[in-house]
Amino acid sequence: MFKPLIQFVLQHLMQQNSWTAPLLQPYAYKTLRIDFKVAQVMLTILNSGELAIAADSATADATIHLPPSLAMRLLRQDPLAYSLIKIEGDATLGMEVGKILSAIRWDVEDDLSKIVGDIAAYQVVQLGQEKLQHWHGQAKNLGEMLVEYWQEERPIIAKKIHIEQFNRSVDRLREDTDRLEQRVEKLLAAATPPESQ
Repeated sequence: MFKPLIQFVLQHLMQQNSWTAPLLQPYAYKTLRIDFKVAQVMLTILNSGELAIAADSATADATIHLPPSLAMRLLRQDPLAYSLIKIEGDATLGMEVGKILSAIRWDVEDDLSKIVGDIAAYQVVQLGQEKLQHWHGQAKNLGEMLVEYWQEERPIIAKKIHIEQFNRSVDRLREDTDRLEQRVEKLLAAATPPESQ
């Protein structure tokens, strides 16, 4: 059911991002599984460098595991999100295809212009970007407000200065313990009578 839709979307994105085909051509006839936990898709790289849905009997040369929570982080372009991606099998293939897929951009304005015209598409995209920036700002403000609340009103998050003080105290305690251990060793060495020969 989803396979034709996925293939259509992939082919459309690959056409909009024609720079991807030459990068994928060296991996022609390789098969890649993308595991979203809730669904999986098997893709084959064609000789032309395009991606197509693999045959049901195909085995994956590489598997890219993408947790469902990762989608929003990738859309926000969170650099730490990429550390959550796991690759099994042919790591070179998985990493190369992963880099290419993460760099693909959907040209919404181009697609929308075919339906409503160039000017309306431009205005809709601009409005969408303004709203997205507004929501991003609101989410950031809410996050900062919650952090401040949890640090000041209901302290469940430690302040940075308190963490630094704690770390300094731990370092001081470690140094004091090392000095005490050295003193004890010296005292024990001094208290031990020399062995008679």
